[in-house]
Amino acid sequence: MSLNAESTAFRSALEVIRAVEPRVADAIGAELADQRESLKLIASENYASPATLLAMGNWFSDKYAEGTVGRRFYAGCQNVDTVEALAAEHARELFGAAHAYVQPHSGIDANLVAFWAILADRVESPALKKAQVRQVNELTEADWFALRRELGNQRMLGMSLDAGGHLTHGFRPNISGKMFDQRSYGTDPATGLIDYDKVAEAAREFKPLILVAGYSAYPRKVNFRIMREIADSVGATFMVDMAHFAGLVAGKVFTGDFDPVPHAHIVTTTTHKSLRGPRGGMVLCGPELADQVDRGCPMVLGGPLPHVMAAKAVALAEARRPDFADYAQRIVDNAQALAEGLTGRGAKLVTGGTDNHLVLIDVTGYGLTGRQAEQALLDSGIVTNRNAVPQDPNGAWYTSGIRIGTPALTSRGLGTAEMDATAELIHTVLTQTTSGESKAKYVLDPALADKVSKQASELLTGFPLYPGVDLG
Repeated sequence: MSLNAESTAFRSALEVIRAVEPRVADAIGAELADQRESLKLIASENYASPATLLAMGNWFSDKYAEGTVGRRFYAGCQNVDTVEALAAEHARELFGAAHAYVQPHSGIDANLVAFWAILADRVESPALKKAQVRQVNELTEADWFALRRELGNQRMLGMSLDAGGHLTHGFRPNISGKMFDQRSYGTDPATGLIDYDKVAEAAREFKPLILVAGYSAYPRKVNFRIMREIADSVGATFMVDMAHFAGLVAGKVFTGDFDPVPHAHIVTTTTHKSLRGPRGGMVLCGPELADQVDRGCPMVLGGPLPHVMAAKAVALAEARRPDFADYAQRIVDNAQALAEGLTGRGAKLVTGGTDNHLVLIDVTGYGLTGRQAEQALLDSGIVTNRNAVPQDPNGAWYTSGIRIGTPALTSRGLGTAEMDATAELIHTVLTQTTSGESKAKYVLDPALADKVSKQASELLTGFPLYPGVDLG
């Protein structure tokens, strides 16, 4: 039997790897098998296409390419220029952005580029102007001292971690919480929704240099027009981190007031998650910040990863196809069906439902911590992650919530009927799990876990993962 191109490519790659380190080849094959058999409900994960995956395994990995297109610090970067320019072109067209910077290695890197671009653009000082026109190694200790004084202690207002924000929006252990004098806005205790009047009040009182919007565990839309108005009212730069919902923006599910690109001064994102590309980051902005953003390397980034930029170009080209808009809408339809299936069975959801790709379950109603629920579900073939809920009594480690999302299962083709069945499996596990003697320990009948795991596997039978890839 002749193999198709995808099977041939991946089989050949594993044979080459196996000849050097068979344990790595085995782990790669085992990962595909595990993903094929599990209900992947981690909201930040997805399945990149074979073309995107293959674009990362090539000779671009061997090339240094510090600088930007046409302005490299290394010779021989003409092919890197081609793929970086293509990735940036697709990003601009896909999101309607004036400028796209596709070098960041991750979402955190993208946020760091944005933070420093804003600081460099907004903070005026002789030392900063000197830094912009001189090589870094020419700056004296006095220059650096002056820069630290000018760039330090600037203020940032972002969404709190327990309300659904991200650790890079000012969480103290993260570099963002150390770079900035930071304050957080939360959500209404009764509804779990953003109270824009409260955000405006906090902005007027705190007067931040940067107002950050975006989330990692907020199950509703954000009105970016209102947030921009708040930023403008205090003279703040408005930054949006759309890493989680970039696919919904690309697929035109989020438009108008809910599309951040027309409203924000600068937008950051990852290229995986709902965008279904390789692991990496990206920054979108207008011309006024473009020069500063393009200095991301060497300001905070190491050398670009040309093989990943090639994969970004492929994934962004895929996202410009008409079928991606249908995919993005099905993500939301599935998330809402999953939420309805859970609430119909008595689960308590933060905000009572969802407008986007994720659902946040408050598992205290089951008598569990998030960590207990996460592991019990994993034992049962359902992959999720624990997550804090607003005013979480268990803190950020044990948590009181489980975050689930639908991008990955939607990529496999599951629909709303399968989401209801998934809700039943989740509810079954959580109702049959009891708390142990600590916030981490729990009791779940192994026979039940095995039964649910088999049911999860059966649910996936009609929706094969990478059906064109046969590893033999």
